[in-house]
Amino acid sequence: MAELRTEEEQLDALKRWWKENGVSLIAGVAIAAAGVFGWNAWQNYQENQASAASARYQYLINLTAGSQVDDASLSEARELVIEIVDNHGKTLYADLARLIDARLAVAQGNPAEARAALEAVIDASGRDYVKGLSRLRLARLQVADGDAEAALATLDAGVPDALAAQRAEVRGDAHHALGRESEAGMAWREALDLAEARDQPLYGVQLKLDNLGLDHSGLDQQGLDS
Repeated sequence: MAELRTEEEQLDALKRWWKENGVSLIAGVAIAAAGVFGWNAWQNYQENQASAASARYQYLINLTAGSQVDDASLSEARELVIEIVDNHGKTLYADLARLIDARLAVAQGNPAEARAALEAVIDASGRDYVKGLSRLRLARLQVADGDAEAALATLDAGVPDALAAQRAEVRGDAHHALGRESEAGMAWREALDLAEARDQPLYGVQLKLDNLGLDHSGLDQQGLDS
């Protein structure tokens, strides 16, 4: 365009360039603007969704706080769990809501529903700790339901080291339910040792060992004999 001799020729050239490129230029600007707007809208949507999930989960916590929850609150809480899972299924709040739902199902005498809630967390969650915690609680239910072998398999599927003491305790419970007193005793002793090393309180395990009638040295000897 710098080689053109007159302003009129320059103007004609500009018109031709605009005719050839103007539409694509406008489209490019519009797409860029839409992208920025869309990203901001998506960010705002995500923030609003997170706030809504947090608020509903906090309400769920309030409903289920305390050692005694009346039937009306239990019913409302379990409906709220469904709402949180349906609307915020990929969030941590959905995982935690399902864990609460399992506890509520046990309180209502519905262990099958509790197992289903825990299995849903294991299947759906992408968080290793939450999945491991769910397996630990599922294993406890399986022992209580008389399915100790399934409980051992559940524990073997993966429970994080942060829950190692509790994992060892439930493993001991499963072995005890199967009549394997030596294995139960060693698992419970491991649970106590891990809890002590990590300064984690673990109640009731010493009483389980006492009921076996085996002290620490007796457990060590049985382990050598086996």
